[in-house]
Amino acid sequence: MDTPPGKAPAPRDEEKEPIPGISQDVIRSGSVVPANILKHSHDADAALKAFEAYEGTVIEIDEATNKRLLRKIDMHLMPILCVVYGLNYLDKTTLSYASVMGIKKPHSGDKTTSGIDLSGSQYSWLGSMFYFGYLAWEYPTNRLLQRLPLGKYSAFNIIMWGFVLSCFAAVENYSGAIAIRFFLGVFESAVTPGFALFTSQWYTKKEQGTRTGIWFSFNGFAQIFGGLVAYGIAKGTAKYGSTIEPWKIIFLVTGILTICMGVIFLFVMPDNQMNARWLSKEDRLLAIERIRINQQGVGNKHFKLYQLREALLDPLGWAFFLYALIADIPNGGISNFFSQLIVGFGYTAEQSLLYGTPGGVVEIVSLIVCGFLGDRYGHRILISCSGLCLAILGMVLIVALPLDNNKGRLAGYYLTQASPTPFVALLSLISSNVAGYTKKTTIAAMYLIGYCTGNIIGPQTFRAKDAPRYVPAEITIIVCWGVCLFDLLFIYSYCLWQNKKKAKIRAKPGYVRLENQEWLDLTDKENPEFIYTL
Repeated sequence: MDTPPGKAPAPRDEEKEPIPGISQDVIRSGSVVPANILKHSHDADAALKAFEAYEGTVIEIDEATNKRLLRKIDMHLMPILCVVYGLNYLDKTTLSYASVMGIKKPHSGDKTTSGIDLSGSQYSWLGSMFYFGYLAWEYPTNRLLQRLPLGKYSAFNIIMWGFVLSCFAAVENYSGAIAIRFFLGVFESAVTPGFALFTSQWYTKKEQGTRTGIWFSFNGFAQIFGGLVAYGIAKGTAKYGSTIEPWKIIFLVTGILTICMGVIFLFVMPDNQMNARWLSKEDRLLAIERIRINQQGVGNKHFKLYQLREALLDPLGWAFFLYALIADIPNGGISNFFSQLIVGFGYTAEQSLLYGTPGGVVEIVSLIVCGFLGDRYGHRILISCSGLCLAILGMVLIVALPLDNNKGRLAGYYLTQASPTPFVALLSLISSNVAGYTKKTTIAAMYLIGYCTGNIIGPQTFRAKDAPRYVPAEITIIVCWGVCLFDLLFIYSYCLWQNKKKAKIRAKPGYVRLENQEWLDLTDKENPEFIYTL
């Protein structure tokens, strides 16, 4: 029997027994879990198993209940996701702050002025080495995110990256710094794909773009916070002195803060709806039911080879990979060299720490506004392009304005901080537009492998001989962002085309919708009910 999208066949006529933990006012007309599927559900989504004890039950969530659940989920998940993701960015940019706080100085016996004697090329490789670690562990960590409890594995990685970052304060030479940066990349590689999984697990497609934009926007808050902390440390140590080098203090502060947040994450963040301690038994089931519309479920621990093959043959996955690769060449350069760029505009090292912070405001506003408008108007990809256009304009100002126009070039740098909007939009589309848990984790890995590769290349475009202007690197950035615009248009067109194909399939007279197919861990390709978000 045909049924509308998002609805299951009508319930059986016989009287339903009351279900412990589920209020009768939410049992109306919705989806029924059939016994024949439950008997063969070992390869299905974990959500189907959650309904196993309630075979034949029909659950419908009214608008008031949905809003109440969403508020509770936001209140418990978003603050911890936002703060930890901000630290994730701050931990990567501590090297940029350290670059103007003495880390490049020759190593000496004086603990207040000693560095690790970095040359220009060594500093560039130190920036890239983080992403070698990230790249090496990206696919394995995505498989572990699928196999292990999501919340606990994520917490382990947060605590470990905080510990490794703190160890940077004990580094005395280049080889030690290289090792620290590599392992920092290893442990941070779980954060972005893990947070994308959390978002797809708890939020509907219409909610995912805004939420992803919010927690990613804390990169901007971290830039503001980090710049102010680094400036305070630099000024304080210059005035009052310190027993250790200022650049080591910044690593200790951010590392210890990360460890503390990792411990909090361990106790607050559930693996999924089924073990969320801050939800009642009733609300746990309702929290799963509310995301039925996603056609994706909440997780599946079984590796499926056909889904891996589908991911590797999907043009959409490779378009995501290409965008991450090209877009993060600029990101890798700017995130490691922004302090030195600002010094090149004619400001002092201390001023560069302070004047870099408004860039964070630009990033926050652009990400939240684009995320909200993308979800509201249903054109997440096209709206995100506006941030990239602003970034291109900003880099053109840096290249074209005269050297004595410090304020204009600094304003250009601020505009470049709107560049992450499409990256975040595509990250949210991995949550929204890729179904099948093995396929989703594979494409997330591909996307972040592209991200790592671009960030490895990026610092190498900033050559020491081009300082302080770095014109070749700046031109490379403009070209990369231009290519990214064409890639985004392809992704938009491809998703639109796929939606039209699926609409034709659903419109055929003999089409029958599978019962409870939302929980069968189907991929976006094999599920005719799946609609791609634009």
